[in-house]
Amino acid sequence: MVTYHQFFSGICEQDGTEFELLVVLNGCTDGTFVVVEELAEQLESILIIEREQAGKGLAVRTGFANALERANDLIGFVDAAMATAPEKFYDLVSAMKNHDGVIASRYAPGAVVVPPRPALKRWGSRIFYEPLVRLLFGLRYHDLQCGAKLFKHQVIETVTPHMTVNDWAFDVELLYLCKKYGFDIVEMPTTWHDQAGSKLNTLAGGVPMLWELIKLRKRLANGDRDR
Repeated sequence: MVTYHQFFSGICEQDGTEFELLVVLNGCTDGTFVVVEELAEQLESILIIEREQAGKGLAVRTGFANALERANDLIGFVDAAMATAPEKFYDLVSAMKNHDGVIASRYAPGAVVVPPRPALKRWGSRIFYEPLVRLLFGLRYHDLQCGAKLFKHQVIETVTPHMTVNDWAFDVELLYLCKKYGFDIVEMPTTWHDQAGSKLNTLAGGVPMLWELIKLRKRLANGDRDR
């Protein structure tokens, strides 16, 4: 967080833009809140939200709703583990231009993952996960779940009320809703530093994910019929 704050403070000094870092703590049982609170007292532009319920999708949705309360032109999220360096996240800002959103990709041509991932894991995604997402949702990105995404205010304002997924499949729901409402979301290669202890670094974690995708597609289909 400090690294991001230093980087974007420097950007602000150069071009006069403003930024805020919104930290959503959900289901934390350690001393993270105390650490973040101390930093927020020392550094400007850091906001904190604490929720008892865990879930990455829930945390992102909570952050979106809060960010919409202010006149932010761009709203995005990034994993707290520093897998995406701040300059790489800023690449999304630079690439926005006339697009409605830019998502980082670990698998698009030109992307770099450090250290390199086992071939078995990548091929498992290409053989099972990605075809299923294309079949169920019509999404054709190289990497739906990279933890660095950025959108214009209007996009988040439109899709947030329709987001329901609390866990890891939320990226698919988010991008599906962007597609449904006609937003132009582009993908760009990034440099990603895999962090030890990632909760999705095993193939076993993909089985619940696949089941969540099937349930999500069913729920979205029912919602479309209701409307």
